[in-house]
Amino acid sequence: MQNLTILGATGSIGRNTLAIADMFPQRFTVRALTAKENVKLLAEQIAHFHPDLAVVYDTASASKLKSMLSPGVRTEIMTGSSGYEAAAAFEGVDTVVSAMVGGAGLLPTLAAIEAGKTIALANKETLVMAGDLVMRAAVRCNAAIRPVDSEHSAIFQCICGNNRADLQKIILTASGGPFRNLPRQRFPLITPKDALAHPTWQMGSKISIDSATLMNKGLEVIEAAHLFDIPGTSIDVVIHPQSIVHSMVAYKDGSVMAQMGIPDMKAAIGYALSGPERLQMQIPSPEFTAINALTFESPDMDKFPCLALAYRACERGGTLPAVLNAANEVAVDAFLNERIDFLKIPQAIDAVMQEHAAISEPGITDILAADQWARQRAHQWTLENGEGIAS
Repeated sequence: MQNLTILGATGSIGRNTLAIADMFPQRFTVRALTAKENVKLLAEQIAHFHPDLAVVYDTASASKLKSMLSPGVRTEIMTGSSGYEAAAAFEGVDTVVSAMVGGAGLLPTLAAIEAGKTIALANKETLVMAGDLVMRAAVRCNAAIRPVDSEHSAIFQCICGNNRADLQKIILTASGGPFRNLPRQRFPLITPKDALAHPTWQMGSKISIDSATLMNKGLEVIEAAHLFDIPGTSIDVVIHPQSIVHSMVAYKDGSVMAQMGIPDMKAAIGYALSGPERLQMQIPSPEFTAINALTFESPDMDKFPCLALAYRACERGGTLPAVLNAANEVAVDAFLNERIDFLKIPQAIDAVMQEHAAISEPGITDILAADQWARQRAHQWTLENGEGIAS
């Protein structure tokens, strides 16, 4: 029996993980759940899975959650950062699914690593912000990190059984998002509703916007560099609209290995939880004759500058990736709330990155300080430059 903590239980990854736990009750027990403010769904999850611990963001959310639970429910309710870290390090838990959104996932994931848990990592920002620290801590604490992102899961599967010294480069695939064929002159007219309409994946709002700007792929470049100990210059990105090839690995003899499947996050989550064993997930294989063609093209970094910004942060390292991530989170929030237009997301990030005096070998205090500085500066930039979406 595998005991689970799910950090971010009410999000897309969290819900899919709980669906897997429900499919295989003989294999998985849910011991702790965390959310931010979606207490209605969390209350339903508690009623179904009976965890020992549940954590929400603040006391108001905790009071609301308690009022929704049936009398006799024994789940302990905690709040805030101390609660999230307690859930991550919860005694008796084997695997922590790190699926919180954004930089908020860093400290709970580090707490899980320090406790020696196996980490099923969906929170890419953990490695973007503090990849060197996180990977060193994982080695020191004998904590395995298993990727949940479909792209990194694909790479992980393609590397298994091969000599790592033979690896030449990693090829990350991207759907291209909803604006792959939209002329750039129309970008100022893009609304949040437009950007949230991803062509192939069902995701949360923040990651959907990141996919539309290609920042999500940029963050994945930085994450892959740390996960697989490879320089960013050896990581390529290709646009693959069908989203059937989840990523590829090229070897020095010219061979390329690809992992394929229909777009369904449960496959990658299931492999992170059970690999190398594969769960009977009832997910169909791709119908290749119906697909007819798999196509690939180079990303347009002039049209989608967020990807180039991420490569720059990956090459520079230090605190710059944390600044990239923080500025992006603030800019995405401003766009979702119609305070800036779509084109100003990369402009805000670039401006903040250029102002930052990067620290080359930061500690966790340096990283958190850079994160907070970047958030404040990005917020100020959006206030000074925000004119909303053009009409």
